Amino acid sequence: MTDPRSDLLDVLSTRLGSQHVIRDAAAMESYLVEERKLYRGTALAVVRPGSTEEVALVVRECAKAGIPIVPQGGNTGLVGGGVPHKGIVLSLARLDRIREVDPFNATITVEAGCILKSVQDESEKADCLFPLSLASEGSCRIGGNIATNAGGVNVLRYGNTRDLVLGLEVVLADGRVWNGLKGLRKDNTGYDLKNLFVGSEGTLGVITAAVLKLFPRPKSRTVAFIGCASPHAALDLFDTFRRRTGDQLTAFEFMPRFALEIVLKHAAGAVRPLSGEHEAYALVELSSPDAAIDLRERLEAVLGEALEAGIVEDAVIAASEAQGDALWHLRESLSHVQRLEGGSIKHDVAVPVSRVADFIVTATRACEAALPGVRVCAFGHFGDGNIHFNLSQPVAMEKAAFLDQWERFNRIVHDIVHGMNGSISAEHGVGLIKRDELALYKDPVALDLMRTLKRTLDPQNILNPGKVLAPEADLPSRLPGSGQA
Repeated sequence: MTDPRSDLLDVLSTRLGSQHVIRDAAAMESYLVEERKLYRGTALAVVRPGSTEEVALVVRECAKAGIPIVPQGGNTGLVGGGVPHKGIVLSLARLDRIREVDPFNATITVEAGCILKSVQDESEKADCLFPLSLASEGSCRIGGNIATNAGGVNVLRYGNTRDLVLGLEVVLADGRVWNGLKGLRKDNTGYDLKNLFVGSEGTLGVITAAVLKLFPRPKSRTVAFIGCASPHAALDLFDTFRRRTGDQLTAFEFMPRFALEIVLKHAAGAVRPLSGEHEAYALVELSSPDAAIDLRERLEAVLGEALEAGIVEDAVIAASEAQGDALWHLRESLSHVQRLEGGSIKHDVAVPVSRVADFIVTATRACEAALPGVRVCAFGHFGDGNIHFNLSQPVAMEKAAFLDQWERFNRIVHDIVHGMNGSISAEHGVGLIKRDELALYKDPVALDLMRTLKRTLDPQNILNPGKVLAPEADLPSRLPGSGQA
């Protein structure tokens, strides 16, 4: 009796070329382990199609054989969404063409395997800006960014990835190709299908190409690093900037005292930006496509107002592009250096902007009370309510013992987020790490709609099975007061 799995791999090797069907265990290793090393999967093979037609072929053949497929881009995700389980890893890395740049329509059409930095660079050649910007932009791929609805540092002005997508090309679970590659700002011909797939983490279809929005490229920029007495003062500062500078406010990033301390301790080239120490810091960037606008003057005026109001304790304004980049280096180094402080329990959450400071203070006190010595590193994107509420282990505690507390701290932090009408996943997605958490906090009607969509679009459950939605036979009980009848 023949093995359908072996037959499938033989068919794919014949059609795609054996070099693009990787079966060697050592060659597959990097595809099996996710970014934070929290999960390691297994796979029959890694398949690397080179076109949309080849992706459709792979999906059709896997559907015939009943073999699961895990789409994978740059494998830089942080929630285990790209970890395979026995099936095929479908790498989109070879779909890396820029199909079209249309500066007049302000769009760029790209394949899913394009590295984000390449999309940025191609846009810049046309004197345009593609504003999605992440720490992993040199290795993450645009298909994965779309599939997880990535956020980043420019969401305040330009929106999440969802807001940057005009059209998609998607291979469905039966191998059909939906061509929705239209660069239209308005299209009311029925349901907005593209938004079914943005943020779906490869569970409803395989994104193979996209039409993305472009914007005028900034010709002037100014950056400041500001010390405040508290998260509430930092939030007042954000409100002041938002009211006074409008859409010139490109970014407003928050860091607590502990975050700056570990960056200065570990990050190469990091220099203390202010002479004193402060409980809260803000990195602020203003930008404009008009080179004639004096953004530094505008920034100084707002800071002067904030100083008089007692909102700001100290500030430094970059005197050059290099100094601006050095200030950004302090923020961008944070995720990396936190690893050097031992175990880290991470939460990517969002609350209404008006509650950001309340959340940080409340959750910090709750976590410190639960585990004396825990070091709270709550940083992120104040302007869109997204806080990375990360916990570094107490100095004298064993890493493994600390990480065993993960679920306990999930309850503490996520309960507070839920009580503030927030979200337990802001920009990283759900994947595996928050799959069961979603079943606890998501509205039950919303979960039912999501499962209905999954069953309709992927009746065999072959597209990234087990991610986002927990198996229906094994759902956690819901929290009291969370909407359950």
